[in-house]
Amino acid sequence: MGQILALGKFASVSETVFGFLSVFFVSASILVLNDYFDRETDKLNAPDRPIPSNIVTPSEALLLSIGLMFSGFILSYLINGMALSLSIILLTIGFLYNRNYKKSGLPGNLMVSFSVGMTFIYGGVSVGLPFHNIVWFFGAIAALIDLGEEIAADAMDVQGDLLINSNSLAIKYGNQIALRISSYIFFFVIPLTSVPFVLKWLPVSYLVPIARMDTSIAYSSLRLLKSSNNKNSGRKYIRWLYLGSTLGLLVFILMRLLEA
Repeated sequence: MGQILALGKFASVSETVFGFLSVFFVSASILVLNDYFDRETDKLNAPDRPIPSNIVTPSEALLLSIGLMFSGFILSYLINGMALSLSIILLTIGFLYNRNYKKSGLPGNLMVSFSVGMTFIYGGVSVGLPFHNIVWFFGAIAALIDLGEEIAADAMDVQGDLLINSNSLAIKYGNQIALRISSYIFFFVIPLTSVPFVLKWLPVSYLVPIARMDTSIAYSSLRLLKSSNNKNSGRKYIRWLYLGSTLGLLVFILMRLLEA
């Protein structure tokens, strides 16, 4: 998506393949690391996962993660030096999160949301447009939405987080405070979406998908605030927010492609 946002059209086949696979391998490496570091708790909470079920040994999982990591780094290097640097940063954040910060609460939430936003930036980097304003705009929006979702999701899973000694905002300050903070972050996104129009980065025709996204964010956030005692409803409104935001982004991308 970052490539299309930057170029306003589809990237070349090589740029698309190298960009996708490099992010895929780095992300896969981080996910395998997650299983490696969670192997003891997974024996109790998820015994059917590959390591506790003895499908693979911890050493094999670690070797797989390293292999995926270097595959991602090599592909990033073949794109350009900035792509390699960004891949190393994302892998480092993923490693630190899995090893030290998963239970830290807000610091861990920030690490995850930063990584989500940087995947958009990586798309721009992979096509030689690392500082494209629209790419950075959507990277910031994606990071903020993910941060709000991370905090809200923690509020929906307090019992599970207590079992693993998490230090989430919901555990420290209560569900209602955590959901309020999450909603404030979502509401902050709404005025932020006016920036491309105020700075004349975009024509007013793009207000249509942006307004669709803002409406979804506003409605879902208001409903989320009222769902502190019903985690199923809370998860439903988080899904609605994600789906509405994704739909707005897809319409935006389609309009960009039609302009090309």
